[in-house]
Amino acid sequence: MTTVVVKIGTSSVTDDAGSVNPDALTKLCDEIAEVRNGGHSVVLVTSGAIAAGLPELGLGGRQRPSDAITLQAVSTVGQLALMEHYRQGLARHGVVAGQVLLVPHDFIVRRQYLHARRTLARLLELGVVPIINENDALADDEIRWGDNDRIAALVANLVGAQRLILLTDTDGLRTGDPRIDHDASLIEEIREIEQQHEAMAGGAGTVRGSGGMASKLAAAKIAAWSGIETVIAKATRAGVVADAVAGTAGVGTVVRSREVRLSARKCWIAFAVVAEGTITVDAGARRALEAGKSLLAAGVCSVEGTFDAGAPVELVDLDGEAFAKGLARAGSAEIARSAGRRSDDLPDGAPALIVHCDDLVTVPA
Repeated sequence: MTTVVVKIGTSSVTDDAGSVNPDALTKLCDEIAEVRNGGHSVVLVTSGAIAAGLPELGLGGRQRPSDAITLQAVSTVGQLALMEHYRQGLARHGVVAGQVLLVPHDFIVRRQYLHARRTLARLLELGVVPIINENDALADDEIRWGDNDRIAALVANLVGAQRLILLTDTDGLRTGDPRIDHDASLIEEIREIEQQHEAMAGGAGTVRGSGGMASKLAAAKIAAWSGIETVIAKATRAGVVADAVAGTAGVGTVVRSREVRLSARKCWIAFAVVAEGTITVDAGARRALEAGKSLLAAGVCSVEGTFDAGAPVELVDLDGEAFAKGLARAGSAEIARSAGRRSDDLPDGAPALIVHCDDLVTVPA
């Protein structure tokens, strides 16, 4: 049985006025139920809570507020309305929905990450379709993802999905912006995301959405390192979810998973946790780290930020290029005192091992 994570963006569940489009949600529920009843486990990551809440409060259209606090308040109303759409739409097919609100804490703290994994796994065992969104009501700019594409990729890793389906208002990645370049053609397959693909992606696609093709490629890169295939496809295409699950040719842009993938723990280090500091290393240390070695004090040039032992840190070379992340075995003050000193030159109690290879991951930016 395949586990599939489906993500749909705000632009695909709303109309031109910015209100939730019931027909779009009904179509999505019908297609998810078809796949679910076909024997697959499905997790849905959805946007649209604010859009669902605006008309409930008489704030639709030109009355839409712009301040973050009001929009967060609106999302609390919209969550109920949006979930009721999904609950009814799936129930018509005998499928039970369950709401899960996540915050960065659920990914960043290892214990909470494992707890979230167990909870989602149990929901899938019970035959439930978990419907996930960020907890917008309580999040602020410093403790939020603000990007459901990234959340979907992290959730796909969390539940051990085989496929991530990103539904949007375009049919996939094209060679140019179709709004400007009418000859832009669809890229049906990407073996490995490169800079040329990211350049084609551009910025956000609509004023209602927070992502765009760039965020979808970033999510697909996380999924690829997790051993998960991604399909970027148009939400309005008939049978898009079933076609994406089946691997139907031309369904959209398919981003293949990498042959060499990261373990779940290293994916967590690379993509889920936020670095609390930066360690600059010399050229020899970078070569050793990329060869699978641990970081020793002798290879450290400098430390930025204040952090404790166990904190996630970013590793950069002398040119300032970030090339790895890891969990520090010592605090920033201890590392600074040991920086550049060989093991036999360190004072008693000073750390020689800065980042162990088991806690280190080197991935492209």
